[in-house]
Amino acid sequence: MQVTSLLSQEHGPDCDDCGHDHGGLDHSHTNVKLWQTLVGLILVLNSFVVGWIAPGMETVGDLSALVGAAILGYPILLVAFKDLRLGRLSINELVALGVLACAAKGDFRTAGIVAFFMLLGEIIETRTAAGARASIESLVKITPTKARRLAGGKEEEVPASALSVGDVIRIRPGDNIAADGVILSGQGSVNQANITGESLPVDKNPGEQVFAGTINLNGLLEVKVTKAGQDTTIGRVRELILAAEKTKLPFMRIVDQYIGYYTPLVLVISALVWAFTKDLDRVISVLIGACPCAFILATPTAMVAALSAAARLGILVKNISDLEAAARITAFVFDKTGTLTTGKLVVSRLNPLGDIAPAELLRLAASAERFSNHPTAKAMVQLAEEAGVPFADVTGFKETAGRGVGATIEGAQVLVGRAAWLKDNGVTGDFLKSVDLDETAGFSLLFIARNDQCIGWVGLQDQTRPEAAEAIRGLQEAGIRRIAMVSGDRKPVAERVAAEIGVPEVVAECLPQDKVEFVKACKAKGYRVAVIGDGVNDAPALAAGDISIAMGAAGSEVAINSATIALMNNDLRRLPFLVKISRMARSVINQNFLFGILFVVVVLTAGAMGYVHPIVAAMLHNAGALIVVFNSARLVRQGEELEPFLNPATPAPEEPAGGGPVSLTPQAA
Repeated sequence: MQVTSLLSQEHGPDCDDCGHDHGGLDHSHTNVKLWQTLVGLILVLNSFVVGWIAPGMETVGDLSALVGAAILGYPILLVAFKDLRLGRLSINELVALGVLACAAKGDFRTAGIVAFFMLLGEIIETRTAAGARASIESLVKITPTKARRLAGGKEEEVPASALSVGDVIRIRPGDNIAADGVILSGQGSVNQANITGESLPVDKNPGEQVFAGTINLNGLLEVKVTKAGQDTTIGRVRELILAAEKTKLPFMRIVDQYIGYYTPLVLVISALVWAFTKDLDRVISVLIGACPCAFILATPTAMVAALSAAARLGILVKNISDLEAAARITAFVFDKTGTLTTGKLVVSRLNPLGDIAPAELLRLAASAERFSNHPTAKAMVQLAEEAGVPFADVTGFKETAGRGVGATIEGAQVLVGRAAWLKDNGVTGDFLKSVDLDETAGFSLLFIARNDQCIGWVGLQDQTRPEAAEAIRGLQEAGIRRIAMVSGDRKPVAERVAAEIGVPEVVAECLPQDKVEFVKACKAKGYRVAVIGDGVNDAPALAAGDISIAMGAAGSEVAINSATIALMNNDLRRLPFLVKISRMARSVINQNFLFGILFVVVVLTAGAMGYVHPIVAAMLHNAGALIVVFNSARLVRQGEELEPFLNPATPAPEEPAGGGPVSLTPQAA
């Protein structure tokens, strides 16, 4: 009997605005139905027991069967009545007619058993199929209801709904974070799998962002609230997931459109069976066996299970038609900066001059740069911290915007900056002669001078994502026919990145409109195109694709709103998985659909020919629906093998004899 579209359960059985038959009972009363079902079953079974142990007390047994059948049949008849009152004829009426027909011929035991199996099937199907939806709900119903707000130097416990932007909250070890915010003080490890899909904790320091619904594992944090309530990342994710559940595939809309004709057709078939056989049991078997639960559950159960698997890994799908469309994608078009690369500079080369050691060169450069917010300064400071190089005391720090910094370190004047800036500040010598890197290939060069003498230079470049090459290989193995990278960067830079990660096609020096034209040209050649960008400056190209995927959507409204699918983290390996889960979902839908049709035809035919008793028809009905549900549930476990990509530990720079240059791979840097 349970034929509720799982993608519309939140409306309840009397939803008038969704435009289709829900066909089930109110799922909020499942517990009540369970005990009612058990009471009714006991009374029906009691009628059999009375007949066995006291043959002369048939009246008592019949009365027990009547009461049991009434208890079991009441929910079924009530739903059918509600449907008729609303002017719609659904499959609920088929079940109700079957139960009434059993009762009309005085066979209350059969009526009770048929009603029991139909209710039992609904309870099992609801709880089993809703397991996939519960997996999604577990991701979005995690925001705590209480928060510890700091006001006037005192800590007070307040409802999380009372928080507003600018409040400062205290997060103790083990607490769920109640709002999005920025850490003011404290350090800790945060489990943010609920947001990004990462299974390992992330270390958080002052100035870094935290998200509502994530868990602080250790450390005491004080967080300034930047977003609260439904404006938080988890709030927006919840709204979008629930919105996705309400959407439908074209096939599902067709089923809804024509299901209203199905019940009259079955009633005509039942009338013909009665006209030719005069056998009420056959008619009842036809009515019960014709309930197309397996057929109707075929698509929604598979799509909810696929949505659940995707959400668990931080893949946010706004519309299930986009998830289905991913199975047909034949071309992937990537942006470069922020998508295939991190968008952050890393040190790739240390080149000392003279007898200075690489570690000493890094110590002086990082010490001078540590008070600058420039990306190159942050890259050198990060490398020094990872390598365990100690910082020197700095005095007289000065920064010339966009050119370099100067400071006094251990009594010596240290300059770090562009070659021209060093020359403007009196540094002599032909230190450019030692450079063997081409800045046009995407390298940034900084020179370090001490007391007006150049002591070395540092090469920096944008780091490719460590998992990018694996993701590209995964897409190729999945049969994606065309993979291209379009970038506004210079051609040598784009070609270097493409060569590092294995992208076969590169288009460089593109303006935003050029990217759009490239996507349109791919579609004109018959490709179904997925466009992947960081969601910030790729909106036109994203809109041009058949599906669009935004990277790093956690905390980014732009990323969430600019694409049809958003990756809550930056792990590109989610892309091959997206293609895989989409194809598996389509395959499962086809399996379910074929099984559902064959099942209804076989059971209906067998019932009409008298081979299936009404009780057996009810049992087979439940079995068919559960087969579909369990087949779809296989999708929920997909992707468990995916773990977040971990950057390998950075070794300290080795100091070659004579202070020669040290090359650092982007991963090591």
